[in-house]
Amino acid sequence: MYIPTYQDMLDAHTRIEPYIQRTPVRTSDYLNELTGAQLFFKCENFQTPGAFKVRGASNAVFGLDESQAKLGVATHSSGNHASCLSYAASRRGIPCNVVMPRTAPQAKKDTVRRYGGVITECEPSTSSREETFAKVQAETGGDFVHPYNDPRVIAGQGTCAREFMEQTDGLDIVMAPIGGGGMISGTCLTLSNQAPETQIIAAEPEQADDAYRSFKAGHIIADDAPKTIADGLLVPLKDLTWHFVSNHVTDILTASEEEIIDAMKLTWKHLRVVMEASSSVPLATILKNKERFAGKRVGIIITGGNVDLDILPWLK
Repeated sequence: MYIPTYQDMLDAHTRIEPYIQRTPVRTSDYLNELTGAQLFFKCENFQTPGAFKVRGASNAVFGLDESQAKLGVATHSSGNHASCLSYAASRRGIPCNVVMPRTAPQAKKDTVRRYGGVITECEPSTSSREETFAKVQAETGGDFVHPYNDPRVIAGQGTCAREFMEQTDGLDIVMAPIGGGGMISGTCLTLSNQAPETQIIAAEPEQADDAYRSFKAGHIIADDAPKTIADGLLVPLKDLTWHFVSNHVTDILTASEEEIIDAMKLTWKHLRVVMEASSSVPLATILKNKERFAGKRVGIIITGGNVDLDILPWLK
């Protein structure tokens, strides 16, 4: 298992700079007053494909040699990684095949197809996803770019924390949602070298809390098919992301479905940006644990904004 280095992250930032946005950081006086903390929101939902995963995807795609690039890339994803890999592949002019759960939001499927990705649907479980993907990859020969358990992807995601620290002159805590752990791992990679005094806290839905339970148990606990409105956080940790989580994450906090929806509404209203339910989990956990964050400078990575407006969670 190759563990990406800080230099890999720096190299990734140079490689992907032409293809990503240096996303803005937003603040809200209202949310600061509500939480008792100074909150800084890194708006990765403003990336062209609408999610942070364009960083890792671009690093993988533009790091391929010409012979492999001709065969394209392939992956499995609930949505955002598929969209971002399709976008990166389209920028390089190579094929992209993705396996997506049939229940994935239509908005995310539409984005994949808009960037030229070819979708094969599977059942909404980890086992079905991996079985279907094995068939697709065997047929296409595309380079497997795992959504998170890939050194190239983690190095790319780590560029977000590098920018964040530059834009805020340092933070006491950096938070991000956790599913498979790609963004958290990239954040750990960067901050453990650049700002080791900064705490890294992950946030997770109560109904898909396998990372929380893994963290407490000291080993990976994987759920096959959890159900939560935070559809981007349905996948389990893997060996590479577990390395970063177990060594560098300070804590993992959880929030209920209702708390996630309430936080999503607050950010839409007071930050005036569109974010997914998955991106709202960190704020939900801060509101639930105000005393822990009071007086702190807290950075929150808004991981994505690909929302199906026809099925907003508070309209169900």
